[in-house]
Amino acid sequence: MPAEYILEMNDIVKSFALNNVLEGVTIAVKPGEVRALMGENGAGKSTLMKILGGIYHADGGSIKIDGEPVQINSVDDARRYGISFIHQEISNVPSMNIAENFFLGREPKNRLGLVDTGRMHREARAALDVLGIKLPTTRLIDGLSIAKQQMLEIARAINENAKIIIMDEPTASLANAEVDDLFRQVKLLKEKNVAIIYISHRMEETFRICDSVTVLRDGKFIGTKNTAETTDKELISMMVGREFESMYGNERTIGGETVMQVKNLTSKAVKDVTFDLKKGEILGFAGLVGAGRTETALALFGIDKIYSGEICIDGQRVSIHCPADAIRAGIALVPEDRKGQGLFLSHSIATNLTFQVLPEFIHNLKIDRKKESGLISEYQNKLSIRMASVEQLAGELSGGNQQKIVISKWLAAKPKVLILDEPTRGIDVGAKAEIYKLMNDLTKEGVSIIMISSELPEIINNSSRIAVMSEGRLVKILDPDVDEISQEIIMSYAVEGGNE
Repeated sequence: MPAEYILEMNDIVKSFALNNVLEGVTIAVKPGEVRALMGENGAGKSTLMKILGGIYHADGGSIKIDGEPVQINSVDDARRYGISFIHQEISNVPSMNIAENFFLGREPKNRLGLVDTGRMHREARAALDVLGIKLPTTRLIDGLSIAKQQMLEIARAINENAKIIIMDEPTASLANAEVDDLFRQVKLLKEKNVAIIYISHRMEETFRICDSVTVLRDGKFIGTKNTAETTDKELISMMVGREFESMYGNERTIGGETVMQVKNLTSKAVKDVTFDLKKGEILGFAGLVGAGRTETALALFGIDKIYSGEICIDGQRVSIHCPADAIRAGIALVPEDRKGQGLFLSHSIATNLTFQVLPEFIHNLKIDRKKESGLISEYQNKLSIRMASVEQLAGELSGGNQQKIVISKWLAAKPKVLILDEPTRGIDVGAKAEIYKLMNDLTKEGVSIIMISSELPEIINNSSRIAVMSEGRLVKILDPDVDEISQEIIMSYAVEGGNE
């Protein structure tokens, strides 16, 4: 008789030095079940899965596969037991073709001991066909989208006869249509009785694709819920350890005073973009990947060259040719890629947070450390930044705390207009709620916010109005006082450009 659970991890314990990362965590998953694994950054999710994937070795506890005790001491052990780990950062070799990447490190040999390339291509083709992927196996990985590479990772798992697939933030870099494709593949895997452990910060995805949810907090098992029998509020409360009223707090108040006017803004990527931004407003920018949302922000901040158009701040026309011009005009940009563009990861929190206003602390060629410390303390308290000390490296912080440092850096410059590009991408729900609250607090202080987001619930619940872009043009500004607003309506404008 087959075992009820395909996977059982019992009382798993793991420490790094004196830091207890996992304290007696237990999880059991059935064949064909999609189990979400949720928790704030640092809850222990990745560590638990790395133990299952053979990357780490548990200090205590036991693992069973199909009811049988197993020892997983390496990635090869995990693979032999039918466990496949699709990491958030995909590590394909761009210069190799699909078949070569499929069998990287486990190339089949013929009778002469040479690599059997024919078998590689045949087996890779068979795995691709299971998922309906039409790419030729001779196609180089170089140039393939993240979405297609993820599909190839799933196909490789099928080729390896995986019983359990771990997906770590699989939709973090995907557009909505690509997410739909991924979920179709997940359903195919369910039908084949493959169990999937799905790590994600996106609550709406959890309820859409997962059968159940296991929540970890501070390295401890908090509980498992069937998605049909719980709510996002209950799950968030389990994650953060306190009652949670709401993720969102925007009161949708729009003042009468116009802070920014943009008329017929045209750059290489956008054309004739026109909108105004009110004082204390959150203007959400929605659209598909490539619609021109980020490119509009880059033009406003002086990174992309403006070919034509007009930008006015407080009724005065401003010329923006570079970021320094934008900063002088009172515009700040928190970029989508906080690690690559927003932070100096190898420098301290203090350096990062005060970088934009450093001249204010220099007197007689010396830095006024007392004044600098006061500013850091102000934003540490205001944004609830968790850090060991101000000398801690920015690269050592969680994603949520890194984002708070980037936001603090720009708030210190006292901007009139704050542009937030994907402000909560890759951060946990607790940090998301804190950033939403911060945005709401800033609008009450009179700061005007442009928020670009691919998460429609985030756009709908935080924005005073919603600007929808399609193919480089702003096709509609939705006002909740006038227009009906839903995900379907936003997507209709994003896909069709407002045309019937």
